[in-house]
Amino acid sequence: MSVRQSLLAILDQGPCYGYQLRSEFDRRTGSTWPLNVGQIYNTLERLERDGLVEKGETDDQGHVYWQITPAGSAEVRAWLDSPVERGQGTRDELAVKLAVAATLPGVDVAAVIQTQRRASLAQLQSLQRTKYAGGDPDGPQELAWSLVVDSMIFAAEAEVRWLDHTEQRLALHPEHAMVLELSTERPKRGRPAREVAERAR
Repeated sequence: MSVRQSLLAILDQGPCYGYQLRSEFDRRTGSTWPLNVGQIYNTLERLERDGLVEKGETDDQGHVYWQITPAGSAEVRAWLDSPVERGQGTRDELAVKLAVAATLPGVDVAAVIQTQRRASLAQLQSLQRTKYAGGDPDGPQELAWSLVVDSMIFAAEAEVRWLDHTEQRLALHPEHAMVLELSTERPKRGRPAREVAERAR
């Protein structure tokens, strides 16, 4: 899961300070992947080093606002235009990517879904070709190998079904109704509100 690209995508909507950025990420992902503020600032420092964000104004409470650079905006567009490469992590980058993309103004979420669907179908076809190219299906090694491939095939099939479901759900909502503007409520330092944490359970 790319925290880096998600934070950049949120900053592409407008400048934020660290705790605000964490709160915006939580809002868009239902707090399914809580980030600690140290992780946020470490990521911001790396993004600044890479020329993708820069420090902006400081408000009267000492909050330093970070803003995206043109190079950062280009990276956000490249991220949204490319399929997610499946890793071995337990957190689902694709679900978070679509949740964040669906709440950003001006993003063609249907196009993001189509890009991913093409990549997922290509992966599924490749896995199916691999399965049927095996040797003796009754041998223990081939059986064990085919069980792993079957698992991957089922996961790919489930992903395609989920993409179809997501596309149908999003089609029921006008595009403007999904946009989450940056919250005017400034998050407080410390742990997130109890109801947010409970809702994530």
